[in-house]
Amino acid sequence: MLSAPLMLGAVLLDHHLGEPKRWHPLVGFGRFADHLEKTLNAGEQRRLRGVLAWAVAVLPLTLVAWTLASLPMIGWVCSLLLLYLAIGLRSLAEHARPISEALHNDDLAQARLYVSYIVSRQTAELDAPAVACAATESVLENGSDAVFAALFWFALLGAPGVVLYRLSNTLDAMWGYRNARFGQFGWAAARLDDVLNYLPARLTALTYALCGRTRQALHCWRRQAPSWDSPNAGPVMAAGAGALNVRLGGPAVYHGELHQRPVLGSGPVAEATDIDRAVRLVRRGVLLWLLVLLAIWGLLYA
Repeated sequence: MLSAPLMLGAVLLDHHLGEPKRWHPLVGFGRFADHLEKTLNAGEQRRLRGVLAWAVAVLPLTLVAWTLASLPMIGWVCSLLLLYLAIGLRSLAEHARPISEALHNDDLAQARLYVSYIVSRQTAELDAPAVACAATESVLENGSDAVFAALFWFALLGAPGVVLYRLSNTLDAMWGYRNARFGQFGWAAARLDDVLNYLPARLTALTYALCGRTRQALHCWRRQAPSWDSPNAGPVMAAGAGALNVRLGGPAVYHGELHQRPVLGSGPVAEATDIDRAVRLVRRGVLLWLLVLLAIWGLLYA
């Protein structure tokens, strides 16, 4: 019953406080996950070991979240705080802003450094448009992963849903690589994250379309997303690029290997202002979600 007001409260807390500077639970969870991987990712049956590791890391904490949310009188406070810790709207802007500012100041070296904090591709040789492209892509994709998907699972399943999703997404970021070390062990983390993000990613793509150049965004989503290697990032970034009328994608180097990625979106090549526009697009989308959910809540329970 209180999911919509709690979502509004969590977004406001994130806006005013940002992420905790010390003792963020996800940092501690990351250390635990790293220790778990080093312990279990050895020997035979690594795919099965990866399933076990995912279960050990995620399910007990999801149960804890369910227990806290069920507490009489204070359960709603626990739910509010858990959602606040799971979303990263302000953090998204705080990571994007220094990149945009460095590009506006023609400080390419600093821009490359700042963008390296939020993308996994090699950044040392990127020119200014490539830095802007990488940052804009990151804002659009992380808007889906760190904001809209968290809100979706909270609206659907409350605190247990958002904790299950956020921990799964963190494990995918840590283990979901297609390389010798993680190809088998991280299989479960990557597949489960794909499943959990399937609906939120498409709702995010639709949100970007509604908050920008709608017809162009829907066209880019339909035509370009199927060629992207990620089933969820493709719709999000294609629709986002179309909504912003900017061109993203293209070649990028990951771990020393050149990836010929398809072009996404339409319009001119990305520049510094497009990073800021992407942040504003995510914010408009969050406002749209909150207005719709609060209106539904008001009709049902007021």
